[in-house]
Amino acid sequence: MAESDFFLAVELAGTGIHPASWRRDDSRAEDLFTGAYWVDAITAAEKAGVDAVFVPDSFGLQPGGPGVARGRLDAVAIAARVAAAIRHIGLLPQGAVTHTEPFHLAKAIQSLDFASLGRAGWEVTVSEGVEQARAFGRKGEQDAASLWHEADEAIEVVTRLWDSWEDDAEIRDVPTGRFIDRDKLHYIDFAGDNFSVKGPSITPRSPQGQPIVAVRAHDDASTGVAVHRADLIRVAAGDFDSARVLRTALRTAVRAADRDPDAVRVLLDVEVHLADSADAARAEVAQLDQWTESGSPAGLRHIGTPATLRELLGAIGASGAADGVVLRPLAVPAAVGHLAALARKPLSASTLRDRLGLPRPVSRYADSTTTIQEGTPS
Repeated sequence: MAESDFFLAVELAGTGIHPASWRRDDSRAEDLFTGAYWVDAITAAEKAGVDAVFVPDSFGLQPGGPGVARGRLDAVAIAARVAAAIRHIGLLPQGAVTHTEPFHLAKAIQSLDFASLGRAGWEVTVSEGVEQARAFGRKGEQDAASLWHEADEAIEVVTRLWDSWEDDAEIRDVPTGRFIDRDKLHYIDFAGDNFSVKGPSITPRSPQGQPIVAVRAHDDASTGVAVHRADLIRVAAGDFDSARVLRTALRTAVRAADRDPDAVRVLLDVEVHLADSADAARAEVAQLDQWTESGSPAGLRHIGTPATLRELLGAIGASGAADGVVLRPLAVPAAVGHLAALARKPLSASTLRDRLGLPRPVSRYADSTTTIQEGTPS
């Protein structure tokens, strides 16, 4: 696989996924709840040639008590704040569907797609555990199958709403005072086990038509949704062989779901810590572990230099283990500050879909007769 085809993303989880990352002198933990922290981190990733950034989110606090940095800003709001400062990088905030109406998520991601000029995506997540259920009080704790069945319906609602305006629905005809052609707005008329939504969206169809949908496949329930719904499927594996077997299985399942496997990208998560030398990187991770033990890595972990990381990325691409990677820094400033040394070519694609080599879909309602009639409430 050519370097230009290999997709490189970074997940920015606060000061880093290591629970002691906030203790580093360069962590900027005091700035976590400011827009400047996120603008600086994401623009640095963009300058390093990173294709996209994932921003985690949850309604629950991070585990670990007072020994860890707790709390977070809303991921979609972070992406919206950064959108005006970036020119090339994709923005994929997480958005949980369990306690959020899909109508609101749909218009939020559509608006982000406008703000970023077509570089928006949405990583679908669910809200697990009794703590988050109690925070809302709407329903009790759900098991994985129930959570992801609800997520599957939410994705269906969101993507239908994204299509509910045809591309040329806005006519902006000043002489007649008509802003839209009502025949090109459509009810979605969705009724499922968890949602009933008539539509249409209140936001016009955005630059990508359908912003990118990502799902992390970490169990049977989430994998089933990823296979049927996702443009990007995130996975974790302990080695190249396991990753390659997993990618092959996912592509087979995508084909069995009557989808084109070449229209779905599988991204491998890699935990990473970078320094000027491999010895320095190992020493810094040892210091982090001394402050607070982080536990065993969930999959691949790379501790080294930009040069050794570049070798790893090349090996992953050559092995067919994945279509790209999502770097998960143990300490965000340390990793992002060294990514420029990868010397990746500047991004040139205009939209995130273009970068992924995915076509812009036509609205599914373009030939529909179910339109918004005059005098009918929407």
